[in-house]
Amino acid sequence: MNMNAELQDSAQIRAHFERMAARTPELALTTADERIAKLKKLLDVVLASRAEIVAAGQQELRVHETDIDGQLLMIKAEIEFISKHLASWMAPQPVQGSLMTLGKKSYVRHEAKGMVLHVSTWNAPIAEAFVMAAGAIAAGNAFVLKPSELAPHSAQVLADIVAKALPDDEFAVFQGGAEVAQALLACPFNHMFYIGGHGVGRLIMKAAADHFATVTLEMGGKNPTIIDASADVKDAAFKTAWGRAANAGQVCVAPDYALVHESVQSAFVSAMGDAFNEMYNPQGEGFQASNHLPRIINARHFERIHALLQDALDKGAKVEFGGQTDADDLFIAPTILSGVSEDMKIMQEEIFAPIICIVPFADRAEVPSIIRRRPKPLSLYIFAKDSAAKDWYLARTSAGSTVVNHNVIQSGTNPCLAFGGVNHSGMGRIGGHATFLECSNPRSVVEDGPPVGDPKLMFPPYSDKYKKMVGDMLKRPIVVPNAVVNTINGMIKLGSLFRKS
Repeated sequence: MNMNAELQDSAQIRAHFERMAARTPELALTTADERIAKLKKLLDVVLASRAEIVAAGQQELRVHETDIDGQLLMIKAEIEFISKHLASWMAPQPVQGSLMTLGKKSYVRHEAKGMVLHVSTWNAPIAEAFVMAAGAIAAGNAFVLKPSELAPHSAQVLADIVAKALPDDEFAVFQGGAEVAQALLACPFNHMFYIGGHGVGRLIMKAAADHFATVTLEMGGKNPTIIDASADVKDAAFKTAWGRAANAGQVCVAPDYALVHESVQSAFVSAMGDAFNEMYNPQGEGFQASNHLPRIINARHFERIHALLQDALDKGAKVEFGGQTDADDLFIAPTILSGVSEDMKIMQEEIFAPIICIVPFADRAEVPSIIRRRPKPLSLYIFAKDSAAKDWYLARTSAGSTVVNHNVIQSGTNPCLAFGGVNHSGMGRIGGHATFLECSNPRSVVEDGPPVGDPKLMFPPYSDKYKKMVGDMLKRPIVVPNAVVNTINGMIKLGSLFRKS
């Protein structure tokens, strides 16, 4: 159902929210098979809508259709993985007992949180919408999607897909701008997803606080790439060039700046320029002629990026490669900058364009302190053949994710590997089981069992025997091997069976 035309009014949005919320008790009781059937129906409609998805992506960003197929593969892999494992995720998860729960059964039930909101972004709108939706549906929730108004063609395709796949009191798409987002954030959702920048991320957290809702935030940041002296320079340059130029740099995990050992700086810059040409200018017709290099999303973002570049050049940065721009075409060429300094805005803000800054270092001890001048990044990359060097960098840095000797391959590629940020770059995890857990309440359950000894021993007034038992436990370890606890529990159960007979 397309909510754009008819539910702009906050009262109407709230009424639709209430109608969906009324369904959540029923949705929470659905079986694994019922949830899987919904996901498979959603996947079928997504794949059947490939032509419309491709057309929307090409209208908005001029994305190559194979890159759009990559988004569809993410969704397909996610739903297939969930379908394979959902029954086991939904089953009560037994937990190990303890001396103080002898004879009792302890386990965790993952119950649906209820109403889940996703305020999504525009750079990979189809995957970003449905990966989160799949986890929420798998967990038995109702799901509301607010797609980005910066990708209106994709937003309409998303609305059309959902209308064909699921009832609008289970999954609703609300199109519109800030006024729609504000009306949604005023509703008492139980969990909120957000992908985007820090400004809106703070608004999401504040709205969540009003309702004590949990949140999953993925907000990007200044992602560093470390090129160690031991790195395979050509390999590192080629992969980093691809990571920086993919989707015209409009990727939350893209490398923003490269910390390059001074002994390999010249070779790295030269090899990276060669790599840009090999991938995006193989015929020598210019980068603007490449159908593998998308455009910047809109004029406002183009002007922001152009201003970052100009500020850097005005303050002494040097264009080592590229540098061409065309405002009318929203085009920015793959660009390598050297001579950057901390006072340049391009070293303070996420670039989100195919521009990378080169920061040389002489001693690896400099690297952690340079990275810590900025908030913790979403991603960090290390290129090093020296295993000890790799371990050294990992131990002294922090990031939401890290890839060694590659980049931009950790998100959406492995449903067993949860993805997310840390502090400024985000919180919570998405992908596979992680998304299911984000949308679930892990409810701890203890079922009492047959009595052990005197069933009234622990109740007031406390006997001398009980007081002595508690006092003795304070004086010695109370953590005992699991095998001992399991053996005692088995004996208790066996004894109870004899008593019943």
